[in-house]
Amino acid sequence: MSAIVTGGASGLGFATTQALLARGARVTVFDLPSETAEAAVRHVGAGFAAVDVTREADVKAGLEEAKDARILVNCAGIAPAFRVMGRKGVHPLDLFERVIRVNLIGTFNVLRLFAEKITDLPLLGEERGVIINTASVAAFEGQKGQAAYAASKAALAGMTICLARDLSDLRIRVMTIAPGTFLTPLLTAMGPEVHEKLAADIPHPQRLGAPENYAALAVQIIENPYLNGETIRLDGALRMTR
Repeated sequence: MSAIVTGGASGLGFATTQALLARGARVTVFDLPSETAEAAVRHVGAGFAAVDVTREADVKAGLEEAKDARILVNCAGIAPAFRVMGRKGVHPLDLFERVIRVNLIGTFNVLRLFAEKITDLPLLGEERGVIINTASVAAFEGQKGQAAYAASKAALAGMTICLARDLSDLRIRVMTIAPGTFLTPLLTAMGPEVHEKLAADIPHPQRLGAPENYAALAVQIIENPYLNGETIRLDGALRMTR
């Protein structure tokens, strides 16, 4: 099998890239141009395409490099925090637009062009391909400073069933994963004291999610052909309160 992972040079995407490679898949990572990112991706045996997910030309060029891909895992995204009104002043409109553009429009841009690309491929068993998008528990319980992020992730969760229905005639499945608090590079840099504080709100297991947990679920979704049109929370029963 062949797969594309957006944002696959770090965090959840990199773990997913490694999990798919371990199962014998050919993986092409779509990520912003970076010598460091490309070196890390190629070191583990994946291909790399310099792609800004919001740019149609970039995505089309990347799809040409991953011609036989039938799996798409969308992990690319940003998560800046800014309150509507706070010590920094009013929320900048361009920041809100940027988050929506990357997280929502970028995800949709890649999946629509991917679906178009695989339309003419023959069926493999019951299906032609599978798409996995990444939302967040913030889609349901956004915290302070997450208006833009929560809006973008709620939209991804909300359109999951629509996408699955739209693409059902093509035999393409669409699923969404909504992770809780995960040990991504941003949180790793904050240190163990912050990790312990965040983990205290998670019922069980009382720890931050590991990127490998996300990757394992992505693989399970790919391997189970009856999973379609649903958003799965992956959060240790965490429910954000404020």
